[in-house]
Amino acid sequence: MATERFKLLSWTLDERLRRLFAAAEAKVLGRGGITHISKATGISRRAIHVGLNELASKESREEIKPVKVRKPGGGRKTIVEKDPQLTIDLEKLIDSTTRGDPESPLRWTCKSLRTLAKELNAQGHKVSYPVVGNILHELNYSLQGNVKNLEGSQHKDRNAQFEWINRHVQETQAANNPVISVDTKKKELVGPYKNEGRTWRPKGDPEEVKVHDFPDEELGRANPYGVYDIGSNSGWVSVGTDHDTASFAVETIRRWWKGMGKERYPHATELMITADGGGSNGSRIRLWKLELQRLANELGIPIRVSHFPPGTSKWNKIEHRLFSFISMNWRGKPLISHEVIVNLIANTTNRTGLTVRAELDKTSYPKGIKVSDKDFERINITREDFHGEWNYKISPELAA
Repeated sequence: MATERFKLLSWTLDERLRRLFAAAEAKVLGRGGITHISKATGISRRAIHVGLNELASKESREEIKPVKVRKPGGGRKTIVEKDPQLTIDLEKLIDSTTRGDPESPLRWTCKSLRTLAKELNAQGHKVSYPVVGNILHELNYSLQGNVKNLEGSQHKDRNAQFEWINRHVQETQAANNPVISVDTKKKELVGPYKNEGRTWRPKGDPEEVKVHDFPDEELGRANPYGVYDIGSNSGWVSVGTDHDTASFAVETIRRWWKGMGKERYPHATELMITADGGGSNGSRIRLWKLELQRLANELGIPIRVSHFPPGTSKWNKIEHRLFSFISMNWRGKPLISHEVIVNLIANTTNRTGLTVRAELDKTSYPKGIKVSDKDFERINITREDFHGEWNYKISPELAA
């Protein structure tokens, strides 16, 4: 290819341009390029090295100014030069909510290049959609998606609650007691459904999945509820097949304790849980507190709970220390059965030494269970002075 290009252009090149051409070709080829181009063009290796130095030298570029072939002002004028109003009208259509007319015909329309070109032509401009794309690039526009950055209003004690949680986590760990972060991972369809991401396979042989994401009547959905032990960088995930309820959440904590926690913390005098403010482990869920009371009775130690303020679930450690790595491990792989989900979760790890155990929970957890006032009053709960609705301790009942 380089030989053919050189033959076609050699008659137009002087000595300097010959070595610059050869140097550019060699630089593009990379390692071994100088030798290859020297053989292909007959230009010496020394001349190519000189050309490479000239290409890298800023002074060399400034010394030689390009020779103008066309007279100043010659050639066809661009559409923007002939129609200066075109750029102004295009920007109004793109940003009609801030700089344009709120009654613009594109205010509620998909702003594709073809749509923009059609509207500009209706306004009297003569422009094609590829030219519209070129103008937008010159104006520093690009195709962009939405970005989740608007958090809305923040609770006035948001930072104070973070500081509260951090302080008590450190105190609990200093006493060699466990601190766990809990949450429900996104529910997943079970079966040959598309799973976002890509995985290595033979070229032209992608794994086939269903076109439509209608839940399988037999397999249904999987509800992964996780427990992340902050101190030991380990996790436990129960993959539920029924509803995601407070009973399911606390049962997962119970299984973590029996399968991992009890062995790691044989002398624990307290268990601390950090959780979101909503969902099955929400701060207002009565059943969550009642189930924790039963667990505290079984464990024989108090359970301290701290909820994150509203709208701050992304700071829950289980999200970015456990769930994110599970999602990375199974990306591009159809979750064809509950067993596959359990195995993919259990084989999740990372560079910091994360270990995970997973278990299928086929127990039925009915929704809509009501906790009576009488049962709720029996809960041995002590609320902290600072936001007692977020920070509280449930101790074993004396009778138990």
